Amino acid sequence: MKTAYNKGNHCIYSIQAHAYFVTKCRRKVLTPAMCSRIQEVCANVLVKNRCTLLEFGGESDHVHLLVDMHPDNNWSHLCGSLKSASSRIVSREFAAEIKPYIPKGLWGKQLYLRSAGGAPLSMLQRYIENHVYG
Repeated sequence: MKTAYNKGNHCIYSIQAHAYFVTKCRRKVLTPAMCSRIQEVCANVLVKNRCTLLEFGGESDHVHLLVDMHPDNNWSHLCGSLKSASSRIVSREFAAEIKPYIPKGLWGKQLYLRSAGGAPLSMLQRYIENHVYG
């Protein structure tokens, strides 16, 4: 598979990252509808930051994101924005299902983030596809 490169004003780049967010105390609260909404929210946040969501998968206690990054972004701040926006919106829209188990904030403090540099993207996409409900 040939590497796809993006072009900026003064650079050519190809930066992919695999992020993994876990619910607080690994509570199994995420439903397929919540995962779909988290995917929508994350895609919107990424577009606003000139990034692209390449793949998304989720289970009852975590989600995986494969992101094509723009070089202007700070990894840590971008992940903070993704977690903050998805937590705020999903906690509000699915309050009845989440509040009894997680009173405040959806995501735990931990974060897994890894450059996808060495692995073929098709392999990472298959891995994340296997973490989809159903």
